Amino acid sequence: MKHETIFRSILVGACSGFALTSPMSLLAQPETPLAARSMTIDNVSINGTDYNSVTIRSKSPLELEFDGMNTGQCDQDAGGMSKPHFGRSGLLTDREFKMAKIAWSYFEKRFQSETGLVNAVGSYPSTTMWDTASYISALVAARELCIIDKREFDTRATKLLNTLRNLDLYSREAPNKVYNTETGDKVNYANEAGEVGMSALDIGRMLVWLRILKERNPYLANSVDNVPMRWNFCNLVDDDGRMFGAFKRGDGSTQYVQEGRLGYEEYAAKGFALWGFEVDRAMSPEPLEYTTIYDVKVPYDGRDPRIFKNQNYVLTEGYILDGLEMGWDLPSDKSYDGMTASHGWRAEFANRIYHVQQRRYEQTGVITARSEHQVDGKPYFVYDSIFADGYAWNTLDPTGEYQPDRSAIAAKAAIGLWALWDTEYTNLLFESVADLYDPEMGFYEGLYENGNGYIPLQTANNNGIILAALLYKVQGPILQQVNTSAQYWDTAYAGTDLRDNKCHPRMMEEVVPCCACENPTQLEPVIPLEEFLYCRPVVTNGETAATDCQPEKHNLAPPEPRKVLANSCPKPEGL
Repeated sequence: MKHETIFRSILVGACSGFALTSPMSLLAQPETPLAARSMTIDNVSINGTDYNSVTIRSKSPLELEFDGMNTGQCDQDAGGMSKPHFGRSGLLTDREFKMAKIAWSYFEKRFQSETGLVNAVGSYPSTTMWDTASYISALVAARELCIIDKREFDTRATKLLNTLRNLDLYSREAPNKVYNTETGDKVNYANEAGEVGMSALDIGRMLVWLRILKERNPYLANSVDNVPMRWNFCNLVDDDGRMFGAFKRGDGSTQYVQEGRLGYEEYAAKGFALWGFEVDRAMSPEPLEYTTIYDVKVPYDGRDPRIFKNQNYVLTEGYILDGLEMGWDLPSDKSYDGMTASHGWRAEFANRIYHVQQRRYEQTGVITARSEHQVDGKPYFVYDSIFADGYAWNTLDPTGEYQPDRSAIAAKAAIGLWALWDTEYTNLLFESVADLYDPEMGFYEGLYENGNGYIPLQTANNNGIILAALLYKVQGPILQQVNTSAQYWDTAYAGTDLRDNKCHPRMMEEVVPCCACENPTQLEPVIPLEEFLYCRPVVTNGETAATDCQPEKHNLAPPEPRKVLANSCPKPEGL
């Protein structure tokens, strides 16, 4: 569009965050001398800041480019990254792009400029490694979806990495469970100075997103690698390939405990495996049990909570995170085939987690998308399970107390399921939460199942997962292992005791088989091929992969009303 033309338009370039709104009355004067050519535009918004007017002057003809800038999305699939993948695929609609911007508003509102951290819950200045990883997911998605430009992305990323690189670690080992977002200091659960322990699950999620961050932005790889280089992994991963967390006893000593149950354990273990750690045992589903709910064999962790003092909640989040971020692939899989899940049993179990929630709706009318979530007031947090402690649809607080009135349609679970399964039911889930937000504060946690309204809280985890789900729709699995260059994490201090002292993997060593191991016995798959009910198994030399994970027709008959006798019997006619 030339500068001589009368124009009325909205120009939006989401990648640059630059927006102009011009009134109808603007008219350039072609007879004006070149030196005086100018254009004044009223009511302008630039990078989120409003101005009464902006004057543009030029000594040469002024041209405005509109191509590709009228959707508010710029080029979301730039770089050819988008490939066929499970679930929904395509550019965001205007409504979905608005949702992405609203989800990002949480991270604008709760950002702490001194540290680069973001509050985990609302205005409370505290966070964990899990919630900080959710902030990284939001940051990556906001950049890829063109909500923020590269300069803002780089400013935020480098500030955050600087803070993560210099965290005061728990017992000089690894990140503490909780940090003050204003100061970056390690704190206890009351946000007071101190330390409480470390979480292998939280650290595993952080490792997933640090890997994604450097794979998508190789120029940040050196800064990213220097974060875990400081950590000591000797007590986090044992020789058997299990993950351990820690807590501080009352006497000040440290107790290390195995951490993780089916669903979350394997997801977090993938974070460690992406950085070269041997965590095969943590990535295995054993010990494994099933419970049948609405004719779906729902898998759960077979370790008895009464003995191991750790609940075996069956929740949605661990499975959808694995799907959105890694496409249910093995950490070693660099094929980026979005239609085949190389970690096949994870895709199979994820489909069961989806199906049983749809069937609950079909049988009871209760719209269901369950995950753990914050609640307003006591108990502040609940595990809104599909199965736990021997019961289906069991909602428990951290003490194990039953909290049925706190069960909810979790917004992150609903949008995550919607992204991964393109069905009429997930359309219903989407509509249940798509408008559940404050436009300047982000999405609320969810909608109570019992009709008590929405949960009036916004969190980093909820909004970060929603952004990741929207990015998945556009690009597919978010982890893209495409960087083939040498990386500092692999090469630093190779061949020295410094790596061994912190139990870092020896990435520059390759173990070759001995003569007695050249023809190992073929092991049976952990999950038999006949157990794949919703996905088609693909036999490989290692883990069984899965493909064609499509929802099947649900054949359960609709519930029929129970016949009961009437309270009274009408008198026959004629008597």
